[in-house]
Amino acid sequence: MSNKYDSTTRYSHELELLIDEYAAYITNPANRSMWERLEPEEELGELVLNLRRSSAFCVAIMEKYRALKLLSGSSEQSAYFINIESCIEQEFGSFQVSPGSNVLLVGSGSFPMTPLLIAKRTGAQVVGVDIDQEAIDMGRSVLNILGPEYNIRLAQTPPEELESLEDFTHIIFSSTVEDKFNIMDRLYELTSDQVVVAMRYGEGLKSLFNFPLQEVDKLKWKLEEHVLRPDQVFDIALYKKVIS
Repeated sequence: MSNKYDSTTRYSHELELLIDEYAAYITNPANRSMWERLEPEEELGELVLNLRRSSAFCVAIMEKYRALKLLSGSSEQSAYFINIESCIEQEFGSFQVSPGSNVLLVGSGSFPMTPLLIAKRTGAQVVGVDIDQEAIDMGRSVLNILGPEYNIRLAQTPPEELESLEDFTHIIFSSTVEDKFNIMDRLYELTSDQVVVAMRYGEGLKSLFNFPLQEVDKLKWKLEEHVLRPDQVFDIALYKKVIS
């Protein structure tokens, strides 16, 4: 269904129904015991990885559909997006964003709802980056409609190549960014000592939809807090720098 994407919304409804059903499946407590029985099976590793990559691609296409609908005058919203947007306030746990904060989102997508909600609710400055130029172009068009007054900038730039990286106070990694831990490692030397990293992830059954946690260099990063949300599609791990 995602491969049918043709820069129109012709096939959007079927994909949205599928992803909403998939999100409901991985957040259903009744399915966790079944996953726990399956998880030790080593041959599941490649299947699970392929599912993560497929779902990440589907979410990227869904965001394009949502942007196209908004640009054509429609504002309908799927259950998947409602699920994500219901928990923005919890994103940084005890490390709250304030009007003076400077936030970087890695994996901003075609419908930059996280930058919009952060800027709207906190007044913070937000920069979003994405590897997909079409997503950046669509995201800018969405911002022109929903938040031209907010201090939000989108760029197709690798995070480590952004200017003034030391000015960021908070960094969010989307759960569907596969290389997120390698990027975080590269950002260690380039960011301020006080920066807080919110790593969206999924473990257990949620790992069917999100890239999971990985080991970090304990001389660089310390896990400060988990923000666990059983009813949401991903959880969040908060990291701060280890200062020697």
